[in-house]
Amino acid sequence: MIIGVPKETFPGERRVAVTPDVLTFLKKSGMEVLLEVGAGVEAGYPDAQYTGKGALNTGSRSEVFAKADVILQVRSLGANPVEGMKDIELLRQGQVVIGFAEPLTELDAVKQMADTGVVHFAMELMPRITRAQSMDALSSMASIAGYKAVLLAAETLPRMFPMSMTAAGTIKPARVFVIGAGVAGLQAIATARRLGAVVKGYDVRHAVKEQVQSLGAKFVEMELETGAAEDKGGYAKAMDEEFYRKQRELMKSVISDSDVVITTAAVPGKKAPILVTEDMIKGMVPGSVVVDLAAERGGNCDLTKPGETIIVHGVTIMGALNLASTIPYHASQMYAKNITTFLKHLVKNGELHYDLEDEITRETMLTRDKKVVHLRLLELMGKSKLGDDQGRNK
Repeated sequence: MIIGVPKETFPGERRVAVTPDVLTFLKKSGMEVLLEVGAGVEAGYPDAQYTGKGALNTGSRSEVFAKADVILQVRSLGANPVEGMKDIELLRQGQVVIGFAEPLTELDAVKQMADTGVVHFAMELMPRITRAQSMDALSSMASIAGYKAVLLAAETLPRMFPMSMTAAGTIKPARVFVIGAGVAGLQAIATARRLGAVVKGYDVRHAVKEQVQSLGAKFVEMELETGAAEDKGGYAKAMDEEFYRKQRELMKSVISDSDVVITTAAVPGKKAPILVTEDMIKGMVPGSVVVDLAAERGGNCDLTKPGETIIVHGVTIMGALNLASTIPYHASQMYAKNITTFLKHLVKNGELHYDLEDEITRETMLTRDKKVVHLRLLELMGKSKLGDDQGRNK
């Protein structure tokens, strides 16, 4: 079986899907790796490291697609909407493509992939169950984003993070408030604490209180009726607007007392909830920093401009995008482990095997035999078509 690793073409994407350290694992599983020349260079992995471990290099992207049984990517079509279209004509019936795909929002891309006849798997739909932990690329990348968010805040904030006692007097520690205690939030809390900040954390899921406290942060208590704050897949669930309104009221005083606010609240396939308003920003001390890790979903701050850093009312608001790609060496290392472990899950006795009774396979498979096969996507497509039909019938 030949595994193809093309160079990533999304603008600014520096990660690579396979790193040299997983090649031994793939070869032991009977797989040969065909690498586009330069695929890992941006991540810090020169071609020589791959060939030294038995990978084959080719100068042609088209040759990788032509010879590979399985294509491993960081961003497949959907997560790479413009440049990814150039790969459509290189795909063939029965070929397997695995990568991030933004399937819940890029339904047209899912249909286009189905038309090629490929078997397409989306890494972001990996169920959050114990068996799939080593395949959970979203969590891996979120951990890196949480870490980098704190570094960005520390670099931008016009004061030091740790308390320091000097001959010139005592410097008070920075006050950091992290909203959302998922993987990104917990990593942000841990990193801010390591830098010496006084940290507070908040999450709608009261069950994470102990995790926040175990990292040395104070858990912010808010008397809100949350109900079930996560779905059966372990991801955050969207709440109604009345809940978010009450949440914003309770959060205002905490934010005004913070030097740094890091927001991480995102719901897969939906616009991020607004948690930080302009009124709250006005209450912050000039020079304060907001790092919005939900910027790719519109942002948790109503002033956030995705991909931009702006200053409003003296507060710096950072709409950071694709932070994992800014630490490509380790991001690629983690992603490679996730995606190759998933590939091994699909391979039985040297051949690809699709067991749709298995939750991991079923929940990540988007297309097969020129059809969209994911039930949730079919439901979304049905609603989308219904909306189009209703629009035409007006």
